[in-house]
Amino acid sequence: MVEKCISLLKQRGVTLEDIAECVVYLQSKYYSDLTMDMAMESVMAVLNKREVQNAILTGIFLDMSAENGTMEEELRDLLMRDEGLYGIDEVMAYGICNLYGSIALTNYGYIDKVKPLIIGKLNTKGAQCNTFLDDIVGAISASAAGRLAHNK
Repeated sequence: MVEKCISLLKQRGVTLEDIAECVVYLQSKYYSDLTMDMAMESVMAVLNKREVQNAILTGIFLDMSAENGTMEEELRDLLMRDEGLYGIDEVMAYGICNLYGSIALTNYGYIDKVKPLIIGKLNTKGAQCNTFLDDIVGAISASAAGRLAHNK
């Protein structure tokens, strides 16, 4: 299933390298010898968790359903606008972060606020709905960074 998730992320414009860049962004100040290879290894460890795969599949499916108009109009409107008070997208991200403890949660809060790199690109409104995707990518990045911090 991890291959399916990587393929879906890529279809939605997110590469593993994009996620690893976010990990480096989060950890480079604390981990002076951090390399992209180390970040990629940590991203893959996160992606290999079944709970993370389930979140990716669910979130991307919901984003695509909003784009395609295959859901109730009220929910579609919330997702297409990425309504700030909706919050379910962040709750799904917390589920990913909870696998890696409080450091992943604080990393996620920071990266979700600052929206660097691919996360900022995904957060830009357009025809593609990324309401869940930007938070999932942020949570994977934050969790991979947390994993590195725990293993240092």
